[in-house]
Amino acid sequence: MCELLLGELEPLVRGKASITVRDVDERADWQAAYGERVPVVCCDDDEICHYHLDKVAVLERLTAADPT
Repeated sequence: MCELLLGELEPLVRGKASITVRDVDERADWQAAYGERVPVVCCDDDEICHYHLDKVAVLERLTAADPT
């Protein structure tokens, strides 16, 4: 699922934001926060969506973050 979501996310944010892929299993606090709810898309520590890409929510977040 992670690869599928990433494949959808990359063209959506290209030129607007950078993507950092993190393994939830690397840190206990991430495991506690997200558990089995992966993949997760976050921006500035705010969860935007999980399991499936919510394109509308991502675009709204990108628009809100854009100062122009």
